Parts: sequence; structure tokens; C-alpha cells
Amino acid sequence: MSLELPDGPDGGLVTGTDLLGERFYPLYERLFDEDGSFVNDLETKLAQARMTDTVEMYVSRALGIGVVTGLLLWLFGLVIGYGLFATGLVQMDTLVGMPAQSETVIAFFDAIRTPGLVLATGLVFGAVGFSLGFGSLVAIPYSRASARKREINMLLTDSVSYMYALSVGGLNQLEILEAMAEAEDTYGEVSREFQSIVQETEYFDTDYRTAIRQQAIETPSDELSQFLTDMLSIVNSGGDMESFLEDKKEKHMRTAKQQQEMTLETLELFGEMYMTLSLFPLLLIIIMVIMQMVPDTDISNNMLYLVVYGLIPLTGIGFIVLISTVKHDEPGDGYLQSGVGDRRLESRRDRSVLDLGLIERFTGEYSVFDRIKNREGTHETIAVLRRPHVFFRENPLFTLALTVPATLAIVTTAMVNGSAPLSWAELVERPVWGTLIYVYIPIYVTMIPLAIFSEWNVRSRHAVVSTLSEDLRKLSSANDTGMTLLESLKSVSDTTSGRLAREFEVMYTKVNYGMSLREALAEFNNKYHIPRLARTVKLISKAQEASNEIGDVLRTAARASENHDDIERERKSRTRMQVVIIIMTFLTMLAVIAILQTQFVETMAGLEADGADAGAAGDVGAGGGDFSDNVNTALLSLLFFHAVTFQAILSGFISGYIRDANLLSGLKYVIVLVSIALFAWIMVT
Repeated sequence: MSLELPDGPDGGLVTGTDLLGERFYPLYERLFDEDGSFVNDLETKLAQARMTDTVEMYVSRALGIGVVTGLLLWLFGLVIGYGLFATGLVQMDTLVGMPAQSETVIAFFDAIRTPGLVLATGLVFGAVGFSLGFGSLVAIPYSRASARKREINMLLTDSVSYMYALSVGGLNQLEILEAMAEAEDTYGEVSREFQSIVQETEYFDTDYRTAIRQQAIETPSDELSQFLTDMLSIVNSGGDMESFLEDKKEKHMRTAKQQQEMTLETLELFGEMYMTLSLFPLLLIIIMVIMQMVPDTDISNNMLYLVVYGLIPLTGIGFIVLISTVKHDEPGDGYLQSGVGDRRLESRRDRSVLDLGLIERFTGEYSVFDRIKNREGTHETIAVLRRPHVFFRENPLFTLALTVPATLAIVTTAMVNGSAPLSWAELVERPVWGTLIYVYIPIYVTMIPLAIFSEWNVRSRHAVVSTLSEDLRKLSSANDTGMTLLESLKSVSDTTSGRLAREFEVMYTKVNYGMSLREALAEFNNKYHIPRLARTVKLISKAQEASNEIGDVLRTAARASENHDDIERERKSRTRMQVVIIIMTFLTMLAVIAILQTQFVETMAGLEADGADAGAAGDVGAGGGDFSDNVNTALLSLLFFHAVTFQAILSGFISGYIRDANLLSGLKYVIVLVSIALFAWIMVT
């Protein structure tokens, strides 16, 4: 019996055999009602997640996995229980006790106490194992359906604009449905919903009205369901599809702005929560330091370790996870598929950094191809060595291939020659120097190049969309004068400056040298692979296939781009305030800890030293001995420094994630904040 994780484009749970589900099917029949709410709800989620398993077999398989996992953990629990209770590792006299007057009752409980505790431990572990096995498998359809719903809702506005533009371009209802079904590279899950409609009509001889009605029921998105239902009413009544799509386009544009407003308001709430939660570890540190100064208190340094190395990182990581539930990156990879049979463009799109392209498909057949591959590899290597900055700009993460070994070499050299602390005691004696070697040097060496090339990559790619809306308007005006799309590209490139205008000129030149306009558009898009740009290029590419008079289509694309610009400006304005709040919270924590170190801990240590000297010289009672007994000032300095360092790193990543929904964009904030923390602590100590 073998089980494999979900595989395949349909997302179904593929198994080597269905023996597990078949064996536990009788248990499914005994435990679950086929008309019950749980089974019906799970069946709906399986359809929404596009998983091909039947609900009966899926639940049976989940029961089987739950039972197998439960049995394994039950056995593990028995071993744990035996090791804890039967060997005497845990004293059962104090663990279990109850009043009893009869010696027989006492003897009975003494006899069953050990086996009972062992069995109870096994049952607890077994119940947890069954819950994990069964629950995790049942949760998969819900998770996938939720992810599909989120992506559909995010892409629906652009999808409706695409359909409206196709309608303006002269396509009828069926052609619009087919065009949406073919646009999976751009519109993702929305396109897959329309694929189901088209496949129902083509392969199962279903009327497309019935297919639309069925898909409106099965789609996980309520918004798409409402859209399909309204579309069906227009189809049945013979109404004007173009006017309907125009109204829906405007409606969904307003909805997208409202959704963005709700997301930004939620982020503002999270920013206020973070300001409170991130200061909670600071309050704990202050309280524990003060309590350590009180005589006869049992506050160990372990609590400080737990706060600094546990609570602060967990708070930051938990907040990033919380933000990720609200703020999502733009769906899609930004790449467009080329025309059928264009192997060159497909190979360029799918190739990795170390792939040599189309020649990889032919090596091994004839020796000439092997020689070509060797020459191509040499050519690619020389090109990278001549312009390494361009290579790292296109592939920022490859900077780690150089910086990580360099970091390891620096740290290892410092450890070998004795410059770096080699024990915790030495680190306590030299907190700034030790932390500089083990934390700050790795951060600077690895993150600074990665941050520079990541920002360069983002800015160089997004420079092309900075004038997208304006240039689309110009293309529309040129096309309205009677120019073809190709002539319009040339006209705009001659009268406009900027990155996009230069790309228009390149496309015009490629077409003049024999490349089709569709291929030139796809190659231009894949060069920058921005999802927003891909949707615009897809729209133009599809429209120009039907007609050269696409002024209305270009205006629709410009309107969609302007709507995206409005949302982006609002997002940047609002998230800027969240970043300021997070940075100010870090600076507040840094200032408070610095004051605690200089004005409180060091002052108390100085008073104790003065009191001890005076007592030795003039027989005055030394009242400061309790401070040195309870508080290690050097250790506190190290823990304070590490606390502000961790807070700086986490605040930087959180700022970048809130700003751009990308952790790499937080690198620049991390570098600045840790530099502030390092400089401040050098001044403090």
C-alpha cells in the first residue's frame, strides 16, 4: 500500500492504489450519513477545489490515514508512558492521589495506577494522531477552495475588463467564453472556471446555458457566481452583452477599490496591534530586571533568555503570518504563453538560469549538438563574467552563492585566530564585538548585495509600467486616426520618451525583421514578467488578431491600468504610515532599553561599587551587595543588545512585507535598523 501527495493539474489526490479507501469504506458508511451536512459540504469543497475524488472515497481514505496515524502515535504514546511512569521517572505518588479508607481500595489503585497511566498516555497520543491524520486530509479541499476563491476575486476585475474589450472588438458570446478559457496564463483560476464551461459544451454535449448555470453553482467565488448568473440572464433574454460587460466592469472596479480600502484598514488595525504587542517583551524585561534587584526573589536569567530569544522572535514571525492572511501578492507569474509551435519562445520562457535553452533538447542525439552545447555554455559564462552586475540584477538570489561562502570564511577566520568569542562567557564579556562577528557581519555581507540587486531588479522591471496608462491612451488616439497597431507603436515611440516607448520601438523593429506582432508582444512581456503588464499585453494581443481598429480596446486597457494606478497610489500612501509606526515602535524600544542600561543598571552597579569601597575604608555597612548577587550587568547588556537587534531585524522584514507583500523588500529596512541599533549600543556601552 503506497500513498502519494496530490499531483497533477486537476489537483486530485493521486494514490498508488485505493486499497486504503476501499478497506475503510464500511467504516465510512457506519459513521457518516450520505445526506449529512458534513458530507455535502465536503463534496462541495472538493468540486470547488477542482479535486476529482468522490466524497465517499475521499472520506474513507481520510479515515484510513487517521487510523494508521493514530495507531502509530498510540504505540509511541505507550512507549512514552512506560518510560515516564513504569520506570519511576515521574513520581506517581504525588501525581495521582485520592483519599481512601479501605486498604483494599488503596491496593487496587496501586495495582492499576501504572498500567492506567501508560494506557491513558497511549490513548491521548492516539487520539491526537487520528485527529491530525483525518483532520489534515479533510482540511485540504477547504484550503484549496479558499485559495482559489481569493485568486478569482483578485483577478475578476481584470477578467471582466478583458471580456468587455473582446466584446468591443467584435467577438460574440461563445468566442468570449472560449477566449477566457484560453487565457489561463494570465487569468489563472478565473480562466479555469471558464474552461469547465467550454469543456462541458465540447465534450459532454451540454448546452452552454446549462454549463454556465452549473458553473455558477460550483465556483468557490460568490462574486464570480453572481457574475455568471447575471450573464446567464442576459444570454437567455437576448440582451446587449457589451453593455452588460461594461456595467460589470465599472462595478468590479469600484468593488476592487472598496476591497483595497478594507485591506488597508485591516493593516492599520494590525499596525496598532503590533505597536502594543512588540512593546510587551520590553515591559517583561523591565519587570524582570527590577524584580532581580529585590532581595530574596527567585527570578532566574532563564526568563530573560526566554523573552529575548523566544518571545521577541515569535511575536515578529507571528505578526508576519498574520499580515500574510490579509495582504497577498499579485497572482500569476507574469509570463505569457506564445503561439502554438513557437519552440524558441517557449524554451526561453521555461529555461532556468543554468539552462542553455533550446539546444538542451537535442544534446545526446548527435555529437554536433554536444559541441554546440559546450560552445553555448562557454559563451554564456563569458557573458556573465563580462557583465556580472546584469546577471545579478536579473537573478538577485544568486548573490548568496558568493556572499554566504564569504561570510562563512570571515566568521571561521575570526574563530580560528581567536578574534571571535568561542564560549558564552566570552560573548558576555565582549557583547558588541561578539555580536558584530556572529550577527552583524553576516547580515551586512549577505543582505547588502541582495538588497541592492533586488531593488534594482524591481525598479528596472517596473519602470516599464510607470507610463503604461498614458502610453495606452496615446496608442488609442493613434489607432483612431486609421493607423494599424504596429504603426501606432512606431508613432508613440517616436513622440514619447521612457522605457515603454523604447520597447515599442524594439517591437516595431522585430516585426519588420519577420517576427509576428503576437510573438513580439509576448517576448516583450516575458522580458519583464509583471502580472499587471501581462494582462494588458494579453488583451491587446487578442484584440489585434480580430481587427486593427482596436481604439476602444486600448481605451479599456488604459482605464483598467488607471484603476490599478489609483489603487497602487492609495496603497503606498496608507502603508507608508504603517511603516512609520513600526519603525517608531522599534526606536521607542531602543531608546527605553538604552536608558534602562545607562541610567538604571549601570547607575545601580556604580552605587554598589561606591558603597562597597566606603564600607571597606570606614567600616560603613555595604548595602549594595544584594545587587551584585542578583544581577549580572554584563549579561544584561548582552541580552539588551540582542533584544534590540532581533527587534530591528523583525521590524525591517515586517515593514517590507506590509509595503510590497515581499520579504526581500524588507532587506533595506533591516540594514538601516540594525545599523541604528549597532551605533546606539556602541554609544551606550
